[in-house]
Amino acid sequence: MRNRPKARILVVDDEENIRKSLKMILEYEGYSFLEAADGEEAQDILEETVALDIVLLDIKLPGRSGLEVLAEMKKRPYSPEVIMISGHGTVKTAVDATKLGAFDFLEKPLQRDRVLLCIRNALSQNRLRQECRDLRNKAEKKYELIGNHPLMKKLWKDVLKTSPTNATVLIYGESGTGKELIARALHNHSLRTKERFVQVNCAAIPEELIESELFGHEKGAFTGATEKKQGKFEQADGGTIFLDEIGDMSLKTQSKVLRVLEEGEVQKVGSSKINKVNVRIIAATNKDLRKEKEEGRFREDLFFRLNVIPLSSPPLREKKEDIPLLVEYFTKNYADENNFREKKFTDDAIDAMTKYPWKGNIRELKNVVERLIIMTEADIIKKKDLPEKIRGEMQIYLPDVEEIKTLKEFREFAEKDFIIAKLKENNWNISQTAREIGTPRSNLYKKLEHYGIKITAGVDEAVAPSTLQEKEGEESPDSKGQDGR
Repeated sequence: MRNRPKARILVVDDEENIRKSLKMILEYEGYSFLEAADGEEAQDILEETVALDIVLLDIKLPGRSGLEVLAEMKKRPYSPEVIMISGHGTVKTAVDATKLGAFDFLEKPLQRDRVLLCIRNALSQNRLRQECRDLRNKAEKKYELIGNHPLMKKLWKDVLKTSPTNATVLIYGESGTGKELIARALHNHSLRTKERFVQVNCAAIPEELIESELFGHEKGAFTGATEKKQGKFEQADGGTIFLDEIGDMSLKTQSKVLRVLEEGEVQKVGSSKINKVNVRIIAATNKDLRKEKEEGRFREDLFFRLNVIPLSSPPLREKKEDIPLLVEYFTKNYADENNFREKKFTDDAIDAMTKYPWKGNIRELKNVVERLIIMTEADIIKKKDLPEKIRGEMQIYLPDVEEIKTLKEFREFAEKDFIIAKLKENNWNISQTAREIGTPRSNLYKKLEHYGIKITAGVDEAVAPSTLQEKEGEESPDSKGQDGR
């Protein structure tokens, strides 16, 4: 008991004997004791002391009453737990104190065991509150919006304007640009911040399951529904639901989401009962929903209900000035989370990373930074440590001219090496490579066939040229009029 960390306890009572008695008890138990005879003296101690854990506060004090002092204390950020004490308390007084935020209520004459039990419970509550604050701060830091570029400053300004409202927000942006971070920032700065933030990736849930996921289902509603399930909209009641990649949602499910937006109503699969929910909807997409709407893949009425406040998440290539800041942020964050020694990047490494196009946006940058922190043994990460494609060193080896008989042989050797280097640079993405070297995909496929180039599909796997398929869900070369996006 003597080895416990010293909790700071302030006793506020105008009776000196009470203060002396509590001092003996608390100091014997290993607590740090502070005292005040009235509310004014207590406020001075609160201002001067770094942190108080517990306050034992008498209700009847000279000048301001204990309840007034309690109300003032609870206005302070990270206020201590307050235990009220009184010689002639009533049920009404105890209720009033509880409403103002008091942890407990003790009656005089004070009993030693009762006082110590109450203090231990209050300290336990205080620790729980601190842990919750720490976890919340850690989570908010993890989802922090980073950037000094004018595009990011405008986005942040729009987020702060929009957050306090209940308006529906539609976030546009390429994959990996941080649309989820924007959604979380909108929630964290809203009036719903103490309620739940529920995220749903519409593209990751099979069509036959998404209705059950969003709206819930009754037991026996379909094969496999062995228990009643609450849907995401009900889970988010009072808070915010984030519908990521909403452009991939089926038309049938879109009509039900529209009903939630218009009427605030959800209906479980297999149920005739309609439940009311109060949810703010934030949606995001990497598709052009106007085009999807025109081609009949997205409901027009839902589009207009979602597109109340459109926000754009800029790609990394449009705000390259923020790359050094992001590298520093990811480095520090990863080191803190994983108990790693923080590493530094040299100026030439940062310069190379700033020039790189980052087709995977911030997500790709974050992954590269974390990989370099893990795999680089030195504390300084240099340009030579970066992946070859980021260093921008495309290697093309020319043959010995004495071994080449004709101009055609030389040209073909150089062309083959050039194509392989460009494919590596573009992560073996055929459509992207074709665009970058300025040739149709069909022509690039012919070149691959001609030179017998095989596309690397994995670490130890290759695909024969005659059966090549586009990576990342792209069309095959026989597709009609598609650009692979």
